[in-house]
Amino acid sequence: MSEPRSAPTVGQVVLGRRLLDLRERAGLKREEAARILRVAPATVRRMEMAEVALKIPYLQLLLKAYGVPDDEADGFVQLAEEANKPGWWQRFHDILPGWFSMYVSLEGAASLIRSYEPHFVPGLLQTEDYTRAVMRSGAVGQTSPDDIERHVALRMQRQQLLTREDAPRLWVVMDETALRRQVGGPEVMRAQIDRLLEATKLPNVTLQVAPFANGPHPGTYGPFVLFRFAMPELPDMVYSEYLTGAVYLDARTEVATHLEVMDRMAAQAATAHRTKGILRDLRKEL
Repeated sequence: MSEPRSAPTVGQVVLGRRLLDLRERAGLKREEAARILRVAPATVRRMEMAEVALKIPYLQLLLKAYGVPDDEADGFVQLAEEANKPGWWQRFHDILPGWFSMYVSLEGAASLIRSYEPHFVPGLLQTEDYTRAVMRSGAVGQTSPDDIERHVALRMQRQQLLTREDAPRLWVVMDETALRRQVGGPEVMRAQIDRLLEATKLPNVTLQVAPFANGPHPGTYGPFVLFRFAMPELPDMVYSEYLTGAVYLDARTEVATHLEVMDRMAAQAATAHRTKGILRDLRKEL
């Protein structure tokens, strides 16, 4: 059997989709591919859906059966070996839920991240003290001092993607509620607002606040994140979190609906320029 993982890497997702495409181009059904490997059809499906790591001997047999030239097959295998390596976040497996591991992988591979947050400052823009205060509130469910510090370290390392050479564009719409809610006290909130103002100076970050005065908007159902990727094999994807887990949506109709809502919220929220003024005013109140 192929080795299971708590969550696939983006590389495994991409290669799984390529493997599915190669099989269909070769005119083979999943059952026929399974006979080549002498496994159940479910094993082929799990490889294609990135539910398991790509076992190299299986992969080599399939690529040969699909008529992939040797040089291309060698390149595919090299990519699979790289994709099978655990992501950097795997060392946080003790505190990182399996359903969120996929999120971290997608976040690191995205070219565009659009986020709506009604309750808290988005994780990629939080200060250490703000994150620590959120964790102490019991929002994650693991509130021992060691667990909290591990969560803080994970979140701070995630933020490094915003300043890397191929940094994604981050576009956030955040409700005024998230800034009015006292997390950690006035001092923590002042530092957090300073952090947001610093983030707005990054060329790849757009931050908009949805003020109370603007009334209701179509995103008030709950927070969500929309990912877009440079890789053609990966469609736009929406992440929506609930109390004990999350869902990942990639159906075109669902993604299109979330994208429309995000666009409408961005049009209704304060502009990026006006948002800076709102942040400065809020800081003065603290």
